[in-house]
Amino acid sequence: MKKITQILCFVALCITTTVMAQTTLKGVVVADGLPLPGANIVEKGTSNGSSTDFDGNFTLQATVKSGTIVISYVGFTSITLNFDGSKDFGTLTLEADNALDEIVIVGSGVIDLAEDRKTPVAVSTIRRGEIQEKAGNWDLPEVLKSTPSVQNIKSGGFGDGQMFLRGFDQTNTAFLLNGQPINGMEDGKMYWSNWSGVLDVANAIQVQRGLGSSKLAISSVGGTVNIVTKTIDNKRGGFFQQMIANDDYTKTSAYYSTGKNEKGWSFSAMLGHWQGDGYVNYTHGQGQTYFLSVGYQPNESHTFNFLLTGAPQWHAAAGSGTIKDFLENGRKYNSWNQGNVNSSNTLDGPRGKRYPGGRNIYHKPVANLSWDWNINEKSSLSSVLYGSIGRGAFASERIDSDGNGYVRGSYNNHNWFGLVSNYNNELSETLNLNVGADIRTYNGIHFRGVNEFVGSTTSVEVTSGYSGTYRITDSFGGINPWNMVFNPNTDHDQRMDRDYEEVITYYGMFGQLEYSKNKVSAFFQGALSNQDHQREEFFFTEEEGVSEKSKKVSNIGYNLKAGAAYAINDSHKVFVNAGFYSRQPFHDDLFVNTRNSNDLINPEVENQTITGFEAGYQFAGSKVSANINLYHTIWDKRTLLSDNGEEQESPDYEGYQTQGVKQVHQGIELEVFTRPFENLKVNGYVALGQWEFADKATQRTFDGDGNEIGSSTELDIDGFKVGGAAQVTAGANFIYEFLPRFSVDGTWNWYNDFYSTGSLAVDPIALPSYDTVDAGLSYKMLLGKDKSKSLQFRVNVNNVFDEVYLESVSGNTPMSANPEENYKGVNTSNNGRFGYGRTWNVSLRYNF
Repeated sequence: MKKITQILCFVALCITTTVMAQTTLKGVVVADGLPLPGANIVEKGTSNGSSTDFDGNFTLQATVKSGTIVISYVGFTSITLNFDGSKDFGTLTLEADNALDEIVIVGSGVIDLAEDRKTPVAVSTIRRGEIQEKAGNWDLPEVLKSTPSVQNIKSGGFGDGQMFLRGFDQTNTAFLLNGQPINGMEDGKMYWSNWSGVLDVANAIQVQRGLGSSKLAISSVGGTVNIVTKTIDNKRGGFFQQMIANDDYTKTSAYYSTGKNEKGWSFSAMLGHWQGDGYVNYTHGQGQTYFLSVGYQPNESHTFNFLLTGAPQWHAAAGSGTIKDFLENGRKYNSWNQGNVNSSNTLDGPRGKRYPGGRNIYHKPVANLSWDWNINEKSSLSSVLYGSIGRGAFASERIDSDGNGYVRGSYNNHNWFGLVSNYNNELSETLNLNVGADIRTYNGIHFRGVNEFVGSTTSVEVTSGYSGTYRITDSFGGINPWNMVFNPNTDHDQRMDRDYEEVITYYGMFGQLEYSKNKVSAFFQGALSNQDHQREEFFFTEEEGVSEKSKKVSNIGYNLKAGAAYAINDSHKVFVNAGFYSRQPFHDDLFVNTRNSNDLINPEVENQTITGFEAGYQFAGSKVSANINLYHTIWDKRTLLSDNGEEQESPDYEGYQTQGVKQVHQGIELEVFTRPFENLKVNGYVALGQWEFADKATQRTFDGDGNEIGSSTELDIDGFKVGGAAQVTAGANFIYEFLPRFSVDGTWNWYNDFYSTGSLAVDPIALPSYDTVDAGLSYKMLLGKDKSKSLQFRVNVNNVFDEVYLESVSGNTPMSANPEENYKGVNTSNNGRFGYGRTWNVSLRYNF
């Protein structure tokens, strides 16, 4: 009997041990609404642990039936959870150390984040905490420069920077704000001065290189950048921040959110003001930022959000110059420094103040209304209705034939409205369907007029396109960007030099079918769109007062994308994607000269074609994660607009319109993320690219007024290097929390194998490589009895070692035989610009 009892006890012990060993804990860890790979999950009091995979999922086999787990990630507040037996914790949200509280992403169905699809893409995500610390007084591209194949060119003045992604400039990278396309519809351009406040309210910024996961038929040749802002805060809170920086820069920002009340309403708002002298001489500027969000959640099925934001500003521009000019005058040199307006507002005499040679003045209020409808457990509808009105000009001082002084503005206004809607249906456990529509209408308004008269001047004499000379007696807007919106020049008789409009309408539909089962996922995606263009001339017309319209141009475009992925296990995943785009040409590519002619280019511009292939491998471990991506992109039938680097007002200016351009971009990218210790993160990347032109193209040359010079020329561009951005880049960064909430960080970036831009008639010239080092220091002091408030201190120093380097060169003049006429192997007669030297900013932020 005793023996039987011993056997039964032994069996019971084995069963108990087995049950304990089979205590399985699962969950999904997210931050800022996005999956958080590499988060640590540890069974408290033991060394037993796990980490989240690419999609934020984790599984942990506990050693006891009941106990506690701790979920942590550097830079985020840890959470502690109890368990009693196997449990699926569902979605768990980690808050950034400096986060306010949980944030709801509204319009998620039209915000195409990489995590929304099982099949991966080449992607890098910058989260809210890093944005707040490192953005400083920079534009968005500067925050992204430590990601593979991204380079930021500052270009002189406030908000005038340029971003390159895999060698493609930002006109060919799609930028989306909460799912709303924000690239200019005429030319794809981005003007960062119009978006200076977006980093203050950014929840996350995601760079999808190459094909990306966007379902829209957008201009994503280089990739897609998704900017996700605050919308609805579940809890009350806010911040006040003061920043100072080099060259008398100062910025004050304040944000407050009521949180969501019992009736489902929430309100949040931000106001900011900045001003500074600019790093480059005579590039002073100032502006405001504002943000308003009103959210309403009447029930679990519906979420509404209205958002209004804008960044009215003016800033002086930096003129171009030769490399020799900069070497003689310093890297802060500005060729546009000859403004002569003095304190008595006369154009000559002693200078009491200096009017900029060129000044950008703009205000672009943007509004959108989002609606998320969870129809049932398997289907949902997400829609965003948006609009913007842009008003502003590039202003410079002028003197008419009678010696009267005035400030002339070259206006580029617009009215833009659109709707994006996406329907999602989970057809089965393995199939998911998305279908939607993308509708946009855009009215561009372009003319020149008088911003303000100088001194005693009350009118100026100008020459009309149709009736000789006449006088302009009214001025509009001055240099105040708020006046640009509320006091616009709508009188055609009070305009000069040029006066035209265009209407662009866009209708598109898209769809995606995704399959996912066990370790395999695959998708197919397609989009079809029609784009109409029509130009209307008011100035150069046959009959005074009667406008003339161009022929309406309609182009059908489409894209097809497909891909598949295989998860080898929880730590290893491989994927392949392919895509083909037939993309409509930009509006500015269609006409001989958009400034003064309704004539279409003959032969008419064809659709551009983009063929992309990419493959990748992802590894996620508890201490090390890595991504490897390979890409091959062929961009054909492109119309390329470039110039010789001279100002458009200069008699030496030449603009080049090159048709039939073919480019081949291919390369490999490696990203590595490590966490050797809980308080230390070390990351790095290497990007090796080979970007070249191929075959032949046809080039036409125009002067600054748009008149063709000579006849078209056939160019053999096969093997020419693509200029503008470094084809080989590398970088490393670290953050070390040496005391609780006290950290130091550093970033090193290296740029090599890059070339000049300019005419394709000759091969571009090679530029010298360079590297920069940035550093930062952060400290956060917890306040209040419950430690829910904090005071946060941050210092950033960019280009710590004051590296002197050529950032960009426009021109192809080869190296001179005279060494004194060269700088690091580059002929100093070429136009160029040096990068910024050492800069800094310091901020103090109170979170409540």
